[in-house]
Amino acid sequence: MTACATETCAAPAALSGKAINTAMGPATGCTENGMEARDRAATHTAALTEMETKTATATESEGRITRRSGFTIAVDGSYAACLADAGDGCWYPERWTLDGPEPYTVPLPGNQPEEADTQPLPLPDGRVLIRRRVADHYDLALLYPTGPGTGELRIGSLHGEEVRLLPPPTTDSAYALTYAEGISTVWLVHGGFGLEKLAEIEGRCTGGVWLDREGRALALDRELDGRTKAVAVDLADGVISPLLQITDDSNDRLLLADPDSGLLLVRSDAPGTERLGWGVLGSRRPVRFPESLREEDTGDNQAVVITPLSVQPGQLLMPESCAVALRIDGPGGVTLALWRPDGGAPSPVPAPEGWLTGAVTWSPRGALRLPYATRQCPCGLANVEPAVPLGPPVPLGPPGVSEPVSVPTQPATEPKASSLSASPSASPPGRRTSHVLPLQQAPLAMQR
Repeated sequence: MTACATETCAAPAALSGKAINTAMGPATGCTENGMEARDRAATHTAALTEMETKTATATESEGRITRRSGFTIAVDGSYAACLADAGDGCWYPERWTLDGPEPYTVPLPGNQPEEADTQPLPLPDGRVLIRRRVADHYDLALLYPTGPGTGELRIGSLHGEEVRLLPPPTTDSAYALTYAEGISTVWLVHGGFGLEKLAEIEGRCTGGVWLDREGRALALDRELDGRTKAVAVDLADGVISPLLQITDDSNDRLLLADPDSGLLLVRSDAPGTERLGWGVLGSRRPVRFPESLREEDTGDNQAVVITPLSVQPGQLLMPESCAVALRIDGPGGVTLALWRPDGGAPSPVPAPEGWLTGAVTWSPRGALRLPYATRQCPCGLANVEPAVPLGPPVPLGPPGVSEPVSVPTQPATEPKASSLSASPSASPPGRRTSHVLPLQQAPLAMQR
């Protein structure tokens, strides 16, 4: 178990191991001849040298920065999970606890090392759901610490050309997406009674974004007939509805969605080249493609790539005010930045040394919480206040008060999405009642 501070970690100059003195002092009371003494001295020196080597290796191993892959944070920010490698090339699952006084890690190694493509997923109860490829299928199991060892509860197996766990919802359930023979299938793999098939979608689906906090409305990017369009899947009855249809010939993918505000971050080639844009779920307003999110090619294959990471939660009915954490990959490396629809260019945010690139969660006050790991602090969580203060989450309104929802007019040729429309009476007081409807007729004129 490894722990460190939640603020910027005070890093000592270096780790130093105690050197073992192998110098032989003058012989006293020795009855051996010179050759025997020299042989014994050489043997003793060799033994001490071996001990020194082992000690130095152990110290170096303990201080080595561990490689990590697939770092995923639970929606509530309580736990995270990843694959870790201490430097010997053997991957093992690792759980991070982030909601305590200090963050700490718990290794969850099994009987044998994990493959590099093994996928871990943290659950709100502290267990880790893991997906492993075994021959021609994928095994699912729950891992949990049991004193010095790791407990494992097998769930079952899934078959397919592609099998992956979907991003964690806000509920205690977990879902998987499989693809085989032209059909994508959504499975409930934890929180029900065994493995349960929920929906089948024609075509190959990628992505996976939750549109609500009840774990019912799921958005997937469906590739069908040479085009990729985001669709909404109602997991309660398996109904599939169109979600993004900016133009008939465009490829429209959903990257992020915030259920509180309805803010959507999309990637589409509707403007003529692939661009980042934003829209509002259930709004009459079309998708916008701001200049501030334009990705540029600086030449010599050194393009700037912008990846939305996370939306500030709790901004009820205020999509334009939501802060969005961005990862910007450019010629100078990786930059963390914040951007808002009603703002200008993204504002850089100082990330701590050893930041686990792409891992972002939020504090209740709107500060970024960034997990990091360095030689001096192998498990840290930095609270980074934005240069421009962000507004705190808006409290829920009084009981019985509900914001009216504007529903865009759908073209007559579009399928209705009423199966995913939440009725006001079924929505929590003060929360947005979002109708999942296609976003069409986006203006191609660039803004900001």
